[in-house]
Amino acid sequence: MDDTTRQRNYYERTAAHYEAMHVQSDDEHGIALALFAGMARKLGAQSVLDIGAGTGRALELLAPELPHARLVGIEPVDGLREIGYSKGISKVQLIGGSGEELPFADDSFDFVIETGVLHHVPNPAKVVAEMVRVARLGVMISDSNKFGQGSRSVRLFKSVVDRLGLWTPFIWIQTKGKMSKWNEGDGLYYSYSVFDNVDALSSKFPRKFVANTRPLAGHSLRYGSPQVCVVAIRE
Repeated sequence: MDDTTRQRNYYERTAAHYEAMHVQSDDEHGIALALFAGMARKLGAQSVLDIGAGTGRALELLAPELPHARLVGIEPVDGLREIGYSKGISKVQLIGGSGEELPFADDSFDFVIETGVLHHVPNPAKVVAEMVRVARLGVMISDSNKFGQGSRSVRLFKSVVDRLGLWTPFIWIQTKGKMSKWNEGDGLYYSYSVFDNVDALSSKFPRKFVANTRPLAGHSLRYGSPQVCVVAIRE
């Protein structure tokens, strides 16, 4: 069984408990969505696509903030979409599909966003490239920051490994070549940082706003924030 199938099976198995396990109104992604909503209103966004929409949490939060916008979520796991439908989200609004191959033309949505998806996929750069392709005004990423997680001593060690350019071989050794990890609280996940993909946004969306969405330890976002949000827009 490959990693993608294993992760989707996990979400199918835990779909009924997904929101209790992963969603809180004041969690890092709730904060990121609130920050994003303000930016989207400022720029007059009329459409938003949410990648890996789960049970439709972002769609529900953004609906009152962007009442005239077209809001669409794409989610590959049937069980999670069914929970969304049971809450009243339509099958037109929450659709099946993968972030690695978005079924939309270039510039189809004003904004394309994701919350907590990229650390679950084996090739986040491919998903980010698709997000950039489909977005017209900008992209929002709210996800893990591997460099800013752990105690002060752990973060110091990570900063040294990062600056020496040894992160990939370090994780390869740590995971015995698998590159992925597993726990029952989050399923299968990878060592990921929002900063891994920030540069990939620049060619189309060079103006970037970056914020910590959990309390900051120290003065550096890269080495002090366990969760980070970036909104990248056109000049």
